[in-house]
Amino acid sequence: MISEALKSKLITLPMEPGCYLMKDKHHEIIYVGKAKKLKNRVNQYFVGAHDHKTTKLVSEIVDFEFIVTTSEKEALVLEINLIKKHRPKYNIMFMDDKSYPYIKLSADRYPTCTVVRDAKKDRKAKYFGPFPDATAAYQTMKLLNQLYPLRKCRRMPDKVCLYYHIGQCLGPCEKEVDAKQYAAMIAQITAFLKGDVKDLLKELKERMEKESENLQFEKAQATLALIQSIQHITDRQMVQVEDRRDRDVFSFYEDKGYLAIQGLLIRGGKLLERELATQPLYEEASESFLSFLMQYYENHPVPPEVVLPVIAESDTLASLLHTKIIHPQRGYRKKLLDMAAMNAKKTLLNKFEQLDYQKTRKENCLEELRRLCKLESLDRIEIFDNSHISGHFTVAGMVVYQNYQFARSEYRHYKLHTGNSDTDSMKEVLYRRYFRALNENSRLPDLLLVDGGFTQIRAALEILEMLDLDLPIFGLVKDDKHNTSGLMDRNGEIVCLDRSSDAFFLLTNLQDEVHRFAIQYHRKLRSKAQTQSILDEIEGVGPKRKKQLMNHFRSFKRIKEASVEELSQIVPMEVAKKIYEALQ
Repeated sequence: MISEALKSKLITLPMEPGCYLMKDKHHEIIYVGKAKKLKNRVNQYFVGAHDHKTTKLVSEIVDFEFIVTTSEKEALVLEINLIKKHRPKYNIMFMDDKSYPYIKLSADRYPTCTVVRDAKKDRKAKYFGPFPDATAAYQTMKLLNQLYPLRKCRRMPDKVCLYYHIGQCLGPCEKEVDAKQYAAMIAQITAFLKGDVKDLLKELKERMEKESENLQFEKAQATLALIQSIQHITDRQMVQVEDRRDRDVFSFYEDKGYLAIQGLLIRGGKLLERELATQPLYEEASESFLSFLMQYYENHPVPPEVVLPVIAESDTLASLLHTKIIHPQRGYRKKLLDMAAMNAKKTLLNKFEQLDYQKTRKENCLEELRRLCKLESLDRIEIFDNSHISGHFTVAGMVVYQNYQFARSEYRHYKLHTGNSDTDSMKEVLYRRYFRALNENSRLPDLLLVDGGFTQIRAALEILEMLDLDLPIFGLVKDDKHNTSGLMDRNGEIVCLDRSSDAFFLLTNLQDEVHRFAIQYHRKLRSKAQTQSILDEIEGVGPKRKKQLMNHFRSFKRIKEASVEELSQIVPMEVAKKIYEALQ
């Protein structure tokens, strides 16, 4: 039964397009949707029968908000922005899916080629790909560097660098470079990255024959290796289609409350990669499919043509993406669409086999732990762990387990006061976490776990009492090898655990995850401190150059491994030599 307050809000809903935001008892937004007519769409949730997943969603709704828009197109854009902002647990989220590597050809006067993953950051640049993995992208880049003397430096230096002297750069920073020569080289690189290598291979084969005739066998062997590398890279694609146009082909399959989406990414007429997504379904499959496409193309280049099954609002999608949407009925495009649909179906059927086992295991784990802890309900678990070396770089990590999985977006790091005891550190982190939670009225856990025995439990109870909070709390007791051996309640009594039980399996996973998370942050702080302490002592390296070095090399280890030439791409040669000498 829905509350009277909810009924009265449903009556006031307008018959206009817009978005609605469903909230649970903790005032958290758990679902965001869009509608052509808000009144009709939102009322559907509370009328009639639904499948299990939608029934679970509706059972958690205690309130909602709505935003009226001027059009369905505006509602679609707003929905995606709200999903990105609030990350509701019942919405299909594709923002964290893997990002493919691309090769970026910059739009500078003297362009550079780099491997990137954000293929929409620089709108003026050209992007080629996607590549199936970073190794393939870097192999292609290595090949381009051998073939074409393209500029390598991110910023134009004052003098030519090592790449000029080894013939891999024309030195536009210092030398006069013919604009036509550079334009021709860019055209050749563009053709190469689009898969058009016939002329290049012909030229290289002729060169190899001349080198052989002149008895330059080492050069001929090197040219042969180059030819074989080009053939290997350009022949990796799986399928050749009838034309060389760039296009994406997406289709989907739904069954038993789940949705599988399959994408075929085709560049230069060849299938380069497949995009897969499988998610629980809480709305119409076509609506979730549309939401996926909107989220996907926020992080990937839009091709001139997108092939889709017939869905509502495809015209709206085409206008938002500024591309051509095709719904083929016959021909090779239809064959590609059928291939995507078939793979989506197979993916989902395989997923069901895995989910049946995993779901049963996860539910058993949580239910067994709930009974052991004598709790009425158990959905959200928060566990804490501290890390330090002799009191230095003291940190803590909080890991959250919710909805049968680790909620990584809600993990938190805490940098604590140096010199605190383990007990004081636990007090500090718990006070900071739950004082903020009370101020922000955010979700509290159904179970609080501390990675330690009775001393840590008493420290936690002291903080909870100070904040007037009554949370179920238990400690993870460890054996001599620092492995979980038992569970201790707030009175210091051990709760017996069967080491082969599902609850024990869950607790050890929680302990391993929070320990990994805290240690990871601890190492990061130590590495940062080490980098700062050494680099700060080198003449010519100030805060700005230090930041540039870290942004480029990503870690102190890579700075230490870099050659003078590599360092000189970021800082002047004199400073590069000083850094190299100091680190070696």
